[in-house]
Amino acid sequence: MHEDAKLRDIVNASPLINADGSSIVLAGKLLGHDIPERVTGIDLFEELLDICNEKGHRPYFLGATQEVIEKIESHYKQKYPNMSFAGFRNGYFQPEESADIADTIRESKADVLFLAFSSPQKEYWASEHLERLDVPFVMGVGGSFDVIAGKTTRAPQWMQKAGLEWFYRFIQEPRRMFRRYFLGNLQFLNHIKNEKMNLRKANRQ
Repeated sequence: MHEDAKLRDIVNASPLINADGSSIVLAGKLLGHDIPERVTGIDLFEELLDICNEKGHRPYFLGATQEVIEKIESHYKQKYPNMSFAGFRNGYFQPEESADIADTIRESKADVLFLAFSSPQKEYWASEHLERLDVPFVMGVGGSFDVIAGKTTRAPQWMQKAGLEWFYRFIQEPRRMFRRYFLGNLQFLNHIKNEKMNLRKANRQ
């Protein structure tokens, strides 16, 4: 995000930013910001669905493959038999279809949109179509649909608590995750170091 000004602006303009990664919590502490705890996207996603069920809010699910989204639909309709669902759609479509998809979501009267694209595609898409969607709450959930559908597995509880969920994901998909976790983490550590140095300089003035 440091090198992507468009993504940075979208995230900074968001009304709610969640600390999904343990590295964010650690960086916050090193830079003097008290972030109480990490809240994973998938845990928040499931908690919000419980709230939708309790309050009568209508969720729309967009993303993943057709096979996965069908499993998501079956799973949640069984889990929440009394919930009114706004809709389900896979995330494979051409750019020129985006406006029609956003219109369909708006017409569904969804209260919540869960967007299962990878980054930065989900941020770009949500930002571009936010007004057209007219959904009160939009949340990017990354690979959560794949986990719920059983396509991928989540790290054991002890790895989650130890902040090693990223390593478990790397073991599952080493080629795809190498750049994200190893090269990306090195860049992230360098950004923390530079920010720490800037803070020290500012405090001396």
